[in-house]
Amino acid sequence: MLLADIPAIAKATFLVLAALFPIVNPLGSAAIFLNLVGGDLDSRVNRLLARKIAVYSFSILLVSLICGVEILSFFGISIYAVQIGGGLIVTATGWTLLNRPSGSQTPTRKVEPRDLLGNAFYPYTLPITVGPGSISVAITLGAHLTGSLRAHSILSPSVLISALAGIIMICVIIYVCYRYAGAAEKALGTTGTEVFMRLSSFILVCIGIQIICSGVRAYLATVRV
Repeated sequence: MLLADIPAIAKATFLVLAALFPIVNPLGSAAIFLNLVGGDLDSRVNRLLARKIAVYSFSILLVSLICGVEILSFFGISIYAVQIGGGLIVTATGWTLLNRPSGSQTPTRKVEPRDLLGNAFYPYTLPITVGPGSISVAITLGAHLTGSLRAHSILSPSVLISALAGIIMICVIIYVCYRYAGAAEKALGTTGTEVFMRLSSFILVCIGIQIICSGVRAYLATVRV
């Protein structure tokens, strides 16, 4: 049965990858991550931190895709509330980074590896890497995949395979970008890194505002007479 569904599964996997990649934006997120931790991060700590962020990202995206709607319903939270609240956090983070003085990438005080690893989930994974926009897209994908693959449940093998494959690809890209962010900084140079960082921060502000607008639009659609 699954052999006959391989083309559909491959198409759904590509859909997951294509939908999540722009909003996750691993390259831009890695630049912001590097700005927060500094460019002289120990290689071993960097590897562990990149791995933790990739694993946390995988968990958040998979849970959001498979049971995001049920979780929100249980707590009485609407998707537009997640978008508005999360969008505010993303916008504030991007605005703070955008207004940092030039040359302030390296933290003024030495940050202990334990503190860095302790921040792997928040803020490095949520909301820097996987934010409300990614969660909203994952929830939407969960509902879409069930219909497009003509599955009876989100737990159908074809849906799970597509979701797992697409999310794993995204998380591998996240790991590579975060793991070698320091090397990319050296290749770009001081000026190139500064320009890329400012652009990434500005894009993060725009993404946050767009998420807020989407949430407000979804809310207004519920109060129309």
